[in-house]
Amino acid sequence: MRCIKSNSLTRILKRSEYLRVKERGTSAAAPGLVIQAAPGANDSNSLHPRVGFTVSKKVGNAVKRNRARRRLKSVASDVLPKEGFPSWDYVFIGRAMTLDRTYDSLLQDARLALRKIHQKTI
Repeated sequence: MRCIKSNSLTRILKRSEYLRVKERGTSAAAPGLVIQAAPGANDSNSLHPRVGFTVSKKVGNAVKRNRARRRLKSVASDVLPKEGFPSWDYVFIGRAMTLDRTYDSLLQDARLALRKIHQKTI
């Protein structure tokens, strides 16, 4: 269930930052989403994780992509403050299953993917 709280996440907006996370980071896939993660850039001294979202046209038309992105934003705001590493960058990638899975399943997928990523980095 969604728990509403203050959002301490900042957004990744520049394409170069998305590419840096893809090239230098690790990724983990789950049925409902894919998460890419990398330590933050040297100039970021933030105590909170940064997050970006992307959903390709393979998911569907603009309405479906926007719905998937909104669901990913909600999942990220629930999961990352507790389980994300401070000053790390995360990119949530939507899949076709993002639209069909229940919200609780998406939360479990995100937690599973984050555990996989954090195990790779330790």
